[in-house]
Amino acid sequence: MKKVLIANRGEIACRVIRACRSLGLKTAAVFSEADEHALHAELADEAYPIGPAPARKSYLDRAAVLEAARLSGADAVHPGYGFLSESPAFARAVEAAEMTWIGPRAKTIEDMGDKERARMLAKSAGVPVLPGSPRFAAGDAAGLAQCAEDVGYPLLVKAAGGGGGIGMRLVEGPERLAEVVEATQMQAERTFGDGTVYLERFVARARHVEVQVFGLGDGRVVTFPERDCSVQRRFQKVIEESPAPGLSPVTREAMRKAAEALAAQERYRGAGTVEFVLDGDSEEFFFLEMNTRIQVEHPVTEMATGVDLVGLQLRLAAGDGLEALADACPVAEGHAIEARIYAERPEKGFLPSPGHLERCDLPEQADGLRIDGGIRQGDTITAHYDPMIAKLIAVGDDRQHAIERLRAGLAQCRISGVATNLDFLLNVLADEAYRKGGVSTRFVEENLRALTTVPADHA
Repeated sequence: MKKVLIANRGEIACRVIRACRSLGLKTAAVFSEADEHALHAELADEAYPIGPAPARKSYLDRAAVLEAARLSGADAVHPGYGFLSESPAFARAVEAAEMTWIGPRAKTIEDMGDKERARMLAKSAGVPVLPGSPRFAAGDAAGLAQCAEDVGYPLLVKAAGGGGGIGMRLVEGPERLAEVVEATQMQAERTFGDGTVYLERFVARARHVEVQVFGLGDGRVVTFPERDCSVQRRFQKVIEESPAPGLSPVTREAMRKAAEALAAQERYRGAGTVEFVLDGDSEEFFFLEMNTRIQVEHPVTEMATGVDLVGLQLRLAAGDGLEALADACPVAEGHAIEARIYAERPEKGFLPSPGHLERCDLPEQADGLRIDGGIRQGDTITAHYDPMIAKLIAVGDDRQHAIERLRAGLAQCRISGVATNLDFLLNVLADEAYRKGGVSTRFVEENLRALTTVPADHA
């Protein structure tokens, strides 16, 4: 393996380029018309245009991305996260073109991308699963009311092919069930090309806790300390940390073993994440989904353990047996927390805030503080892509040390030209309930007014 084409953009493309350089691998980037002068296209050894700004006509265009790989002479493809990273068809196309796919097997991606199939596989591995319903295809509502009663209210309507919080809606009672199901089916059809949905029990005081796994493809699986991703808006993560605060050792070990059992059963290859919903009162946990790719929040695990996950992906794909990694699961050497800085308006329901980035001063990389980004001062944040500006990740000797280090880093940020969630992030880190640990996934929703008020020293 000598040259890697990165089938992505922005922050994750820059991250993969850095990992490739550290291993002596050449890189090829792809870019849409909107990203012609983007940082990832500049950092790569080569860069190839793949189409107009809309993602479906560029970054989601399998044929265009594969043609760029062919032109570049790349012998491997890294998909990053989002876009084509969870497309079994793209994985198969890469391998059919005699290039190395840096990710799990296409069949694994297919199985875990089908949420009902994934639940069945989790059950067969002995992993606890929340009560749920059969699937309802677009336009199909036969037996819906009875299924909802069987699952129990409140419940979630979830797109079978969804992910990242998209295609997920809460239903408190039977009055709006049919309406919400129809709306979710329509959204799923538009977003994923599959309008199928299913119902799932909603845990009132839920925490979102996940286990990073790395499979060697032969049944051996390495597990990492769990991450807590409960601070979310619109079912999407915004602050993540590792280890999860306030969990009993028994629960930590049970979650780790459950994640390992599922990945081992599937003979999982590469980096993946087994996500759980954890009852904050009882510490019961249930399988949520498995993401068959590197996660946005992977730097939390890297900072807590000192392990380069993207580097491991590349080494495994290049034929390294990673025997040393297989001998012992990494442990946390500190506590790490990540905050995602977005161009958005928290006080307006977290609406994106596209525009010209007139100023973007971020703190310097320092001991215990890492900055991952793919956007620079002078760039334009468009409505075509995710509006994330950067991620700040802090590691400390303990959780409070990490919080203070991250707060200090965020306070140094100076961004203008677009609205951002910086004040929101600072408010979260200062909140008493958050600082005590163990907040639920409804934390932001329940404290929205306080968290979206500009702090006095920032007014």
